[in-house]
Amino acid sequence: MAALEAVEAVQDGDTVLVGGFGMAGMPVELIDALIEHGASNLTIVSNNAGNGDTGLAALLAAGRVRKVICSFPRQSDSWVFDGLYRAGKIDLELVPQGNLAERMRAAGAGIGAFYSPTAVGTPLASGKEVRVIDGREYLLEYPIRGDVALIKAHKSDRMGNLVYRKTARNFGPVMATAAAVTIAQVSSIVDSLDPEAVVTPAIYVNRLVVA
Repeated sequence: MAALEAVEAVQDGDTVLVGGFGMAGMPVELIDALIEHGASNLTIVSNNAGNGDTGLAALLAAGRVRKVICSFPRQSDSWVFDGLYRAGKIDLELVPQGNLAERMRAAGAGIGAFYSPTAVGTPLASGKEVRVIDGREYLLEYPIRGDVALIKAHKSDRMGNLVYRKTARNFGPVMATAAAVTIAQVSSIVDSLDPEAVVTPAIYVNRLVVA
């Protein structure tokens, strides 16, 4: 399937889960297609808020994003997000990295909520329910669900089973389970994969794009 055809699943106002740890595992070709597609007012869930001027940063620069939910919004090359945020043109929900992954995993597993000690006693705890369990304080955290997930894998078979390449695996597996529609960008589609090597089963993958 062509990238532009695949991302037509994204509608204005959607929550889009975008894989990647920095540029490692980021589905750049799918993001470029999303920019061309034109969907706007998006909420983007990702580990960070873009690098340089490509990929997720280009989507932000195009003015298509209303809110970013991430763990690392600022680094040396996050000038696009930084400028938009300082100008009041984009909203931010900051989520500790472990909680970000677990909130998406909870969505995929059908878990209604969970308690985590991370961020207790910090500004990130504001407005959250606090419970003491075995003498330790925990915060109530809710799942993050996506309308669409854009992820990058290494290879797929024709059914849509996915394997990843090294650290490019990062958030792709949990995002695939947490979205209503998962679009996977892969380097190739092969006739068969070793079942023991499959990380994301085909049941979670709706569309495949070779890029």
